[in-house]
Amino acid sequence: MNRKKKINQTLKQKAKKANAKLHSSNKPKYVSKAERAAQAIAVETEVTQPVEQPAEVVANRNA
Repeated sequence: MNRKKKINQTLKQKAKKANAKLHSSNKPKYVSKAERAAQAIAVETEVTQPVEQPAEVVANRNA
């Protein structure tokens, strides 16, 4: 009985691992605190630059 149980247990473990590999997680990839801060700074600079550029374009049109 013990040998049969052991064989079934290992087969179930392998099946469980194979099934887990098929179903990928919907969990988002971890982003470190430093990377999040860098991304926030990059977004801020992108937001501020386009606002300044149209003002320069308007000034050039009037000249």
